[in-house]
Amino acid sequence: MELPLDHVALAVPSIESALPTYELLTGGRGSPPENIPGDNVRVAFVGGPACRIELVEPTTPESSVARFIARRGPGLHHIAFRVANLDEALRKLVVSGVELVDRTPRVGSHGRRVAFIHPRSTHGVLVELIEP
Repeated sequence: MELPLDHVALAVPSIESALPTYELLTGGRGSPPENIPGDNVRVAFVGGPACRIELVEPTTPESSVARFIARRGPGLHHIAFRVANLDEALRKLVVSGVELVDRTPRVGSHGRRVAFIHPRSTHGVLVELIEP
């Protein structure tokens, strides 16, 4: 069974500084940065449709990504898995006792619906669920 991995997200202080490194490593071109105002971040992606690297840059000191970088430094922020029906996936997780950051979906990059699972329920890793 293929793991429905959508992307691996890295928290970075600057997309402009990090993007050339990941373009060199992957041999791909990065997407133009996109603002996600609801999360106070900018994001850019490198890679293809099967799996991508997302660079996440805070746009305000109050953003959760800015706090993450201040506490832990730049690095792995979250992993994202594709789900066919986000509402159904969230309902199943709640019934199973999984702690969610988002009980209802929010808008993520490219207008896609996303929701996060709290790291306490996933052995210390922030997990994003995303509808394709």
